[in-house]
Amino acid sequence: MIAIIAEKPSLARNVADGIGKAEKRNGYFVCGEYIVTWAFGHLFTLCDVEDYLDKKEKTGWNIEDIPCFPDKFKYRIKDDGGVKRQFSVIKSIVERNDVSAIVNAGDSDREGEIIIRICVNNTQAKNKPFYRLWLPDQTPETVKKALSEMKEEREYDRLANEGFARTYVDWLYGVNLTRYATLKTGALLRVGRVIVPIVKAIYDRDKEIENFKPEKYYALCSDAITNGEKIELVSKYTFKEEEKAKAERCCEKMNILPCVVTDKTASKEKVSAGKLYSLTKLQNVLGRKYKMPMDKSLSLAQSLYEKGYLSYPRTNSEYLSTNEKDKIKKILSDVKNLGYPVKFKEGKNIFDDSKIESHSALTPTYKIPEKSSLSDDEFTVYQTVFRRFVAVFCERDCVQEKTEITLSLGGKEDYVLKGSAILEAGWTKFDGYDRKDKILPKLSVGDKISVNFHPELKQTSPPKHYTIETLNNYLKNPFKTELSSEENDEEDYKAIFKGLELGTEATRTGIIENAKKSGYISLKKDVYRIENNGKFLIEQLKILNISMDKYKTSTLGQALKKVYGDEISVSDCVEIAKKEISEVFKNGKTEDVGLYGEEVGICPVCGEKIVRGRYSYACRKFQKGCNFRIGLNILGATVTKEDVRKILTEGKTDIKNFVSKNGKKFSCALKLTDKNEVEFDM
Repeated sequence: MIAIIAEKPSLARNVADGIGKAEKRNGYFVCGEYIVTWAFGHLFTLCDVEDYLDKKEKTGWNIEDIPCFPDKFKYRIKDDGGVKRQFSVIKSIVERNDVSAIVNAGDSDREGEIIIRICVNNTQAKNKPFYRLWLPDQTPETVKKALSEMKEEREYDRLANEGFARTYVDWLYGVNLTRYATLKTGALLRVGRVIVPIVKAIYDRDKEIENFKPEKYYALCSDAITNGEKIELVSKYTFKEEEKAKAERCCEKMNILPCVVTDKTASKEKVSAGKLYSLTKLQNVLGRKYKMPMDKSLSLAQSLYEKGYLSYPRTNSEYLSTNEKDKIKKILSDVKNLGYPVKFKEGKNIFDDSKIESHSALTPTYKIPEKSSLSDDEFTVYQTVFRRFVAVFCERDCVQEKTEITLSLGGKEDYVLKGSAILEAGWTKFDGYDRKDKILPKLSVGDKISVNFHPELKQTSPPKHYTIETLNNYLKNPFKTELSSEENDEEDYKAIFKGLELGTEATRTGIIENAKKSGYISLKKDVYRIENNGKFLIEQLKILNISMDKYKTSTLGQALKKVYGDEISVSDCVEIAKKEISEVFKNGKTEDVGLYGEEVGICPVCGEKIVRGRYSYACRKFQKGCNFRIGLNILGATVTKEDVRKILTEGKTDIKNFVSKNGKKFSCALKLTDKNEVEFDM
């Protein structure tokens, strides 16, 4: 017998259906020579800090227990009755004498890879032959094909190593820094390798918007009528708000210059459909068009995958592999039978192995659902993927006519008017085409154009809040300096394969959802905003010298990719994380703000103890009338508990580097006045 362990019950059901003749038992199926059982996702979790300590009693979180760097990471089964019962089923099956081999049927990603390995490693059957069932979709045809092509599990060791390294690194950061920040601030702060830079990106953008000061300027615009048509022109020259008279004089000079059409070109061109969807690109479209949150779109895509209607959703690629051509031809045949004008196409814009890490782009499968079998939201997601697939393989081209008209103003400034018109709709009947036709005036070379340039007062605009699409694009490549074109996405794929992205297609949605649940950020009508808890998180981490920005996160991301590439070991990657975390604790000792509730001195006003609070060092009687306190952060400078002690005992601190409200840096000490107030010692 061969035991197959699926990641979840729905996958086990699909595998059993693919094999055929399934008999349901208590916690598993019997299908001829196969026994198919399942996990519930993660049955095991990494042990907690206390599990590594030689303590008889758990006394809560203590600063002396961290940083915790286990010599060997240990797992324990979750404290859940259903989980324990199902694991006992798995264990009893794989340890049976008549079970000669085990198959890992976890989801086809690094997380699914290690979920099943951990289960098997906690049985007495870990030395039995071990194989991998890799399913790009969950249709019966794919299950049968995958069963005949299974590789030994060791072929996926690099993927598993990256999965384990990622799990260990995230545990080290999450456990140590969450406890450290929480004990320091008195508030539960979730500090993770990916969640912090995501929140910080939104915090920084909202700060830019908050601090933005619009600047007014004069643009030189013309909207005169020529041959009954308004022709709008905007000069490249601009003037400051106080230069209105100068702008008017410039307009007067421009208006006496002759304006003539010097060139006109018109050309027909084929317009390519967009690429197939990665998860990020699908979420971008669903967020923009339907205001659908990322967690919802992923859940719906996952549901369609589990029902066999879509390929594996957590993919970072918009391309198909060359060995999938026969499968795509089969799907296209079924789609064509439904009346869609499709044909098989080849080309690097569709099939490109160099831009696939583990999974190809999202596509429909040959199993096409009836609309009535899907919920409205499922149908929206399915149709979005299906229509893009039809557009990419549409046999009818989209043809447009592009027109450019060049006007010359006295030979001193040229203006180019651009427009386009769709001549043949082609694939745009099935998938949207974002460009809107701009109708140009009927002009010919040599025509004279009327102008009436005049100053128009305008003002600069602030940056825009992050949306689902713009945040996703940022996280996919946070170091991108300018947008890659649809035709040239080399920069994006290099970033993915190097590990520069923040989070992965598999984890990003869940991390953003955790940030929302923690009250760090909010999402309303496709727009992300920072919330008070998020401001507190980022500002407190700055005070605590915890730098969790995109640079630190991407450094670890690159290390994880090196584990996958077999360039470094799991332990090498863990050591990088340990070093970074150790630096936080080292910095905390040199610039210490103390623990929340820690006594740091005597109040000069009433003689009561001064304690470290969330935002300041304050007298214990602060709520009862004594107003003495010293802020933890004063104009961008961190005030340590040693600073407070010096103020209280010596009347003055060392010099600090402050930042004024105008953004200017200045150095100054703080002193205690005769009125027991703290002020700058100018």
